[in-house]
Amino acid sequence: MMEVFMDKPSGMFDRDFEWAELSRFATYSAPEATLGVVSGRLRQGKTFLLDALTTATGGFMFTGTETTEADALRQFGDALAAYVGEPTPFRFVNWEEAIARLLRIATTGPTVAVIDEFPFLAKASPALPSIIQRALDPTAQRGNTPVRLLLCGSALSFMGRILSGNAPLRGRAGLELVVPTLDFRLAARFWELDDPRTAALTNAVVGGTPAYRREFAQGDTPAGADDFDSWIIRAVLNPGRPLFREGRYLLAEEPELHDTTLYHSVLAAIADGNHNRGGIASYLGRKSTDLAHPLAVLQDVGMITHEQDAFRRNRSAYRIAEPLLAFYHAVMRPAWGELERPGRAPNVWRRLQPTFRSKVVGPHFERICREWTRWYCEPGTLDGHPSTVAGGTVPDPANRTAHEIDVAAFGHDETGREQLLAIGECKWNDIMGLGHLQRLDRIRDLLRAREGVNAQSTRLLLFSGTGFSDDLCAVARRDPTVQLVDLSRLYTGA
Repeated sequence: MMEVFMDKPSGMFDRDFEWAELSRFATYSAPEATLGVVSGRLRQGKTFLLDALTTATGGFMFTGTETTEADALRQFGDALAAYVGEPTPFRFVNWEEAIARLLRIATTGPTVAVIDEFPFLAKASPALPSIIQRALDPTAQRGNTPVRLLLCGSALSFMGRILSGNAPLRGRAGLELVVPTLDFRLAARFWELDDPRTAALTNAVVGGTPAYRREFAQGDTPAGADDFDSWIIRAVLNPGRPLFREGRYLLAEEPELHDTTLYHSVLAAIADGNHNRGGIASYLGRKSTDLAHPLAVLQDVGMITHEQDAFRRNRSAYRIAEPLLAFYHAVMRPAWGELERPGRAPNVWRRLQPTFRSKVVGPHFERICREWTRWYCEPGTLDGHPSTVAGGTVPDPANRTAHEIDVAAFGHDETGREQLLAIGECKWNDIMGLGHLQRLDRIRDLLRAREGVNAQSTRLLLFSGTGFSDDLCAVARRDPTVQLVDLSRLYTGA
């Protein structure tokens, strides 16, 4: 069977892959009803995509709300009756009736039906996934029409569970689409920021969430490096703008997070530089074992990541996944009472800029550098293709210390054996010189002497947001195993 792919709407930025997959699913010509699942973190444009899809195909879209089962059925009956042209609303007794009627709306061919904010409906009606499963069962398809049913939600833990393990809908979906956050290069294009330094600073605050430019900032973007501080004051630290309270609301909108005070405290500890469970527990004055559940929940809902140390398997690091949360906890939360008073933002921002550089921009720059190494570094930068990139810690027994590595890129040689392609150091606000190179060279020697690490062809990467000394540049020109990566190369290199 041939699918018919639809042209992407002209106002849609990027999302080529997502639109192609939705288009394929929507135009699939099989006669039976089919199921798809769309998920992703808050504010990534899922509803925008699905609204565009239903508009383009003449489909049906219903958005769930936090309400009772009876009220949800009433709202659904109203919306479905209006869609099919019934003069009076449907009054469904239960969801079995409602889903059965929904799956009969495709009278002229494949028809898209979207249920957005599906977790809200399932919370009020826990049996709803099972009801949909039974309705889609081949033995129940006799009354169905070729409806292309899409369930959408931002509650990542819930959306991940509905298709996993023994869940009723396991194996039923013909589409499992996750709408991701824009990466740092796409975010720069989306915000129309041509200056790499301004782009990196902006990304450290708002990340790649599309809604923060369109709905929250209403198109207000930094005009350049000289305007960045003014933009922070007028668009982010301004109590009259939506971005001001977004760091608080993000947690409040997650149904899995019941005690938001505890979760905010955990995020504050991570933002302050505590990346392991012991450090977080010490910051909060709690036992390490008390944090297993809140850390797991924050990870499940996509607020934090848990990253394995590249060189020490018994070590790992928790990091905040949403830049605006890191900015809120490092910069805004400690000065919240002052920031709520109009006119105080300029003084607060001047005072907290060192904190912003060290606690927000520095760690975020490291993240961008790891992302560049994994996905964007030019051919020839490394002696091989990177399969994993992470940070790590290298013990130095002779000096009774350990060295932090910001970037460690691993790949495989022609025999399939893992090899360490590169190690790197990232400095946002420092001009890097020979001392930085010598440090990396010393760490490479330690790794070459370590059993189980193939570091013979490891290259040295130096990332700087400020620049490099002349003598370091001279070494890099002579030695291709030394790679210097500035902001221009991060954002525009092939």
